[in-house]
Amino acid sequence: MPRATNNVAARQRRKKILKAAKGYRLGKSRLYATAKDQVEKSWQYAYRDRRAKKRSFRNLWIARINAGCRLSGVSYSVFINSLKKANISLNRKALADMAVRNPADFDQLVKQVVS
Repeated sequence: MPRATNNVAARQRRKKILKAAKGYRLGKSRLYATAKDQVEKSWQYAYRDRRAKKRSFRNLWIARINAGCRLSGVSYSVFINSLKKANISLNRKALADMAVRNPADFDQLVKQVVS
């Protein structure tokens, strides 16, 4: 009885890795072993950075809110504390958007909440 191999599945598995490695430089896009290492590392980076993106956006929103508050003469921490005391539940993304696109409305909100 001849030896049974699974060439079709093996080829598909390798093609999947090489397809994912398109655009990589030198052997990382052509040689299966180095491509596999790099693709796995790339997937690790992607997994890590999907979480890091959430942190960096939150930092950006806080910086924008702080800048808008400072124009009104209030610090970020005082503003957020006043929002909580007033039971206003606007998330930081919405507040940052308001601070950038509608500075007059944001200023009015700051004055209303802090005073």
